[in-house]
Amino acid sequence: MNDLAKDSMTASSNRSQRLDFNTPALLRKRRMRALKDRLAHWYVSIGGLAVLAAITLIFFYLAYVVMPLFSGADLEARKPQQPAWLAEQGEALLLAVEEQNKVAMRLNSVGHVQFFALKDGTALNSYDLAIPAGTTITSASEGAPGSRRIVLGLSNGQVLLFRQNYAVSYPNNVKTITPVLQYPLGETPIDLDPQGRPLEHVAVNQNGDTVLFSASTGAELHVLSLTNEENEFTGETSQEQTRIELPQIAEPIKALVIDPRQQWLYVFNGKATADVFDLRSNRLNGRYNLLDGEAEVTTVSPLLGGISLLIGDSRGGIAQWFMVRDKDDKSAFTRIRDFKLGDSPVTQFMPEERRKGFMALDAAGNLGIFHSTAHRTLLVEPVAEGASVAALSPRASRVLVESNGQLQTFAVDNPHPEVSWSSLWGKVWYESYDEPKYVWQSTSANSDFEPKLSLSPLTFGTLKAAFYAMLLAAPLAICAAIYTAYFMAPAMRGKIKPVIELMEALPTVILGFFAGLFLAPYVEGHLPGIFSLLLLTPIGILLAAYGWSRLPERIRLLIPDGWEAALLIPVILLVATFSLSMSGHMENWFFGGDMRLWLSNDLGIAFDQRNALVVGLAMGFAVIPNIYSIAEDAVFSVPKSLTFGSLALGATPWQTLTRVVILTASPGIFSALMIGLGRAVGETMIVLMATGNTPIMDMNLFEGLRTLAANVAVEMPESEVGSSHYRVLFLSALVLLSFTFVMNTLAEVIRTRLRKKYASL
Repeated sequence: MNDLAKDSMTASSNRSQRLDFNTPALLRKRRMRALKDRLAHWYVSIGGLAVLAAITLIFFYLAYVVMPLFSGADLEARKPQQPAWLAEQGEALLLAVEEQNKVAMRLNSVGHVQFFALKDGTALNSYDLAIPAGTTITSASEGAPGSRRIVLGLSNGQVLLFRQNYAVSYPNNVKTITPVLQYPLGETPIDLDPQGRPLEHVAVNQNGDTVLFSASTGAELHVLSLTNEENEFTGETSQEQTRIELPQIAEPIKALVIDPRQQWLYVFNGKATADVFDLRSNRLNGRYNLLDGEAEVTTVSPLLGGISLLIGDSRGGIAQWFMVRDKDDKSAFTRIRDFKLGDSPVTQFMPEERRKGFMALDAAGNLGIFHSTAHRTLLVEPVAEGASVAALSPRASRVLVESNGQLQTFAVDNPHPEVSWSSLWGKVWYESYDEPKYVWQSTSANSDFEPKLSLSPLTFGTLKAAFYAMLLAAPLAICAAIYTAYFMAPAMRGKIKPVIELMEALPTVILGFFAGLFLAPYVEGHLPGIFSLLLLTPIGILLAAYGWSRLPERIRLLIPDGWEAALLIPVILLVATFSLSMSGHMENWFFGGDMRLWLSNDLGIAFDQRNALVVGLAMGFAVIPNIYSIAEDAVFSVPKSLTFGSLALGATPWQTLTRVVILTASPGIFSALMIGLGRAVGETMIVLMATGNTPIMDMNLFEGLRTLAANVAVEMPESEVGSSHYRVLFLSALVLLSFTFVMNTLAEVIRTRLRKKYASL
């Protein structure tokens, strides 16, 4: 009895020892676990907040770089100047400013040229032009913007051409700008009107070795072409003069402009009429009515490059016109866009020498800053009443205005005039285009280039690439995920799932390299086989499944449940081998030996080797692992109790899949699709190497494209920091980030609603 009592007491003591959870070791372990839990909690929380903060900072940084694009222009007045020489030299005909904003030029009505310091008006060099005695200046005109050529029409029917130039030297390491005058055709004036009548209007243009003059006396035109020819043997230069006879004008002429290619002569006459002459055929192209009502044309000037003309009227309106080819391949003078300066007549245009912008001055002293391509009015501000003449510096950073015997200088801050919402997202009628279009062409070797910064073709290309990639990837990935998670044997699933997920580790640059150098030419050479493969693969799988279902049950039972998919591997290989091997024969039988030419010639479908089909195949392959992995986990995570309950109630496996499993897993499947779409939208290297990077808006499967991400990768290294091009590329990144953010937010909202809807299953 005592032994039993001792055993009982020993057992009780052991139990009490085992149930003691407050030993020092356990207490230390619990404290350490609690510490780790707190550290993990803070680590995850801080990491998540850091990610959100980083994304927010990226967004605000992009916005910070982009915001200056949409700011207007600023005008800052400097102290007016009234130098002593100004009152002595009479009325001004022209003003000009050199590139460094150090020296300015003033030409008066008697042919005296005065150079002076722009900062304080100090007189520098002065010249008297080589005007014959007894003659006066009756008209004056500048050549193309940036040419520095000025032509004068004289009272004896002659013209004099001179050019302002600025020599830069560094005596004693001090930069010195010395203004000089040059006479490209000599100091002797050139006879233009044989009758010696005063030239009321004059124009000049130089194209290579040919200088073309045009002048008017009343309603009569005079056109003279001077060509310098060099003898290859003696080296002597001779000058050939050719007079061009044109039909007479019905009304007095107001202004003349010569096309820079010397093809068109624009003659503005009457109140608001323009006669356009083709100088290559010496014929009248057409007579165009420029304005409605009682308004009159008051001033005309070419834009940079000379293709577009700016026409100001007596009501303060400004219109841009240029020649456009119609459907019959005939050129017509066409009104493109309009601006509004004020209610007073426009008196002078000052086109920029490096951009398609311009400034305009009206009779009330209002100065307007505009940009033609962006169709943007950046500033309208009064500068001086009674302003007679003004000049814009080559860098468009200074404006010099003469009014009431004073010289007034204004500093201009106008860094990004070529960007507007309409130029970024709308159709724009660019120079030499037959209609408004969406175009991205940011750079050119020509200094007269008109930047085309439309983001529409880039955004379209991004969505097009994502669409074709998802068209291939989404059905394959979702169906594979459902089969793997629901029907496949666990042992086989354990091998298939890691292999597919391993595809995601393949660098996209390798995929892009493979797609551009191998897949694109292979697809071009095997188009019938590729399309046959896409069509015959599902048919072959269905036929194989039907044939398998017709086999005796004893044969079908030889394959364990969930391993039937392995039987499709030889089926797919046979279909692929058959389709690709028959590609050449089908091309000969149905497409005349070349399917690409058949598409282009017979169907009118353009074909580019690096096209959306190649992108869809390559990028679809890259996107499949993302969609598959998430969707497979979502389907596999559906509680087995739901599946077993459905089957127990008499539903077939297919009914259970479609009415229970997929509905329950739909939030995860939808998330997989959205993440795959986000991956496709943001993909860079594949579309960079496999698309041809042609920014066109065409849904054609066989045409190339350019995406926002690829465009940033291609052009960012060559863009000037702080330029409009640079900031528009940042705007592309901001658009891509915003699109991804909106898409993911929308996906999360839909996913949450789906989860609430099917939570009761």
